[in-house]
Amino acid sequence: MIRTLVILGASGDLTARLLMPAIVRLYEEGQLPDGFRIIGAARNDWDTQKFRAHLDQKLQEFLPNAEASSKAVLSATEFHHVDVTRREDIAAALENLKEPIVAYLALPPPLFAPTIQALAALPLPAGSKVILEKPFGESLASAQKLNRLLHDSFPEEAVFRLDHFLGKQTVQSLLGLRFANRVFEPIWNTQHVSRVEIIWDEVLTASGRASFYDGAGALRDMIQNHLLQLLALVAMEPLHMLDARTLRDRKVDVLRAVRKLSPEEVKRRTTRGRYTGGMINGEKVPGYVEEPGVDAKRQTETFAQVELLIDNWRWSGVPFVLRTGKGLGRDRREIAIYFRAVPHLAFGQAAQPEPNVLRIELSPDRIVLRVNINECGDLFDLEQIDLDASLRSGGLTAYGRLLLDVLNGDPTLSIRDDEAEEAWRIVAPILAEWSKGSVPLAEYAAGSQGPISDHPDRTGA
Repeated sequence: MIRTLVILGASGDLTARLLMPAIVRLYEEGQLPDGFRIIGAARNDWDTQKFRAHLDQKLQEFLPNAEASSKAVLSATEFHHVDVTRREDIAAALENLKEPIVAYLALPPPLFAPTIQALAALPLPAGSKVILEKPFGESLASAQKLNRLLHDSFPEEAVFRLDHFLGKQTVQSLLGLRFANRVFEPIWNTQHVSRVEIIWDEVLTASGRASFYDGAGALRDMIQNHLLQLLALVAMEPLHMLDARTLRDRKVDVLRAVRKLSPEEVKRRTTRGRYTGGMINGEKVPGYVEEPGVDAKRQTETFAQVELLIDNWRWSGVPFVLRTGKGLGRDRREIAIYFRAVPHLAFGQAAQPEPNVLRIELSPDRIVLRVNINECGDLFDLEQIDLDASLRSGGLTAYGRLLLDVLNGDPTLSIRDDEAEEAWRIVAPILAEWSKGSVPLAEYAAGSQGPISDHPDRTGA
C-alpha cells in the first residue's frame, strides 16, 4: 500500500472540502498505512504551519466532531510553495522520496498537461500512481490528446481517472442489485422495461462556482462527466467475474452501443435551458447571467436533458433519459427504471394501475420499489405501495473509497482511456448542434421544475 500522497494544487477547495475529510475518515476507520504522509504543493506563499492552519479551519467546518483524528492527520501533513508545472519545483518538493507516491492533480483541467509533463520528467519511484480528477478534457479531441500525453508519460495501470460518482454507496450497490438477484436480471431488458431515467436535479444554483461552470455547462459538467457512467452500470451485460478488466470492458461495450445522434435527432431528443431569477425555499435568487464571472454571450446551459438509445439486443427501443439542472424547485437524484404494464388485468378498466418503478436514489442512499396490491378489504381495487430500504453509508465518503483503491493499486473503479473517449463521442454531436443554436436555450425561473416536465413524452425509438 502506498504511504505518500502528493496533492498538486493543495490550496484549492477540492483538498479542503473533499480530500482531507475523506482522509480523516480513512484514518478513523483504520484504513491508512503506518507512516502515511501528505505533501501539499501549490503556488500560494505558505509554509507548512499556515497550510495546516488553513486545513484545520476547514476540517472544523466540514468534520466538526473529528478534532482528534483531524489533528493526527494534519501532523503528518507538509506544504511546499511550488509552481506545479515546473519540473524543478516538483523535484525539490519530492526530494529524497524513495517509496512510490500517489500524485493527485487537484488542479483546473488546463493545468493537467503541463503538470503531467513535469511529473513525467522526474525519476518518480517505481510503482507511483497519478490521479486526474474528472472532467477529462473538454471535448473528444482534447480527451484524445490528453490520453496520448498520458500514454507517452506513464503506463496505463499507473493512471487513475477518477469520477467520485463511482465511489457513492448506492452506485456501487448497483452491481449487487443487478447480478446477485435472480428477480431482476431476467426482466432487465427491452421486453420488460419501458424507460430509464438518470436524473441529477438540484435546488443548488451555480453561485460561488459560476466562473468555472460557465466554461463547462450542464452537458459537460454532469452528463458527459458523471451520468454516462451511471448509464453504463445500469445497462451493461452481466459480469462473468468482478475484476477491473471485465467491469471496464462491459462498460465500454455499452458506451460504444449508444447511438450517435444525427442533427435532427439532437433537435428532437435534447433540451437545454438556463435559469432566470426566481424564488427558492422562500429566498430570492438571481438569474444565472447575473452571477459573477458569467459571460451571457457564451449561452451556457444550466439545464440539460438528452434522450439516448442503445443499439443492442438488450435495450433496443428503450429510451435512456439523462437529465441534470441547477436552480430547480426540488432535489431529485436518482436512477428510475420504469417497467412495462402487465399484459392483462382482471380488475376492470377503472382500476388500471401505474406500472412498477424501481428507484435507486443517490442522495440519500435508498432503493425503492413501487408495487401494486389490493386495497385493504377490497378485492376489486388496487393501490400502490413502496418497498423502501435505506443503505448504510459504510463510514467512508465517495472520495475516501476511491482514494483507498488508488493507494492499494486497484483500478476497478477508475475510468479507462477508451471509456473516457467514448463518453465524449456520445455528447460530441449534441455539443456541435447546440453551438450552432439548433436547439434553443430555453429559460426557466429559478425554483421551477425547469423547461420541461419530469416525464417528457418523447420516448419513441
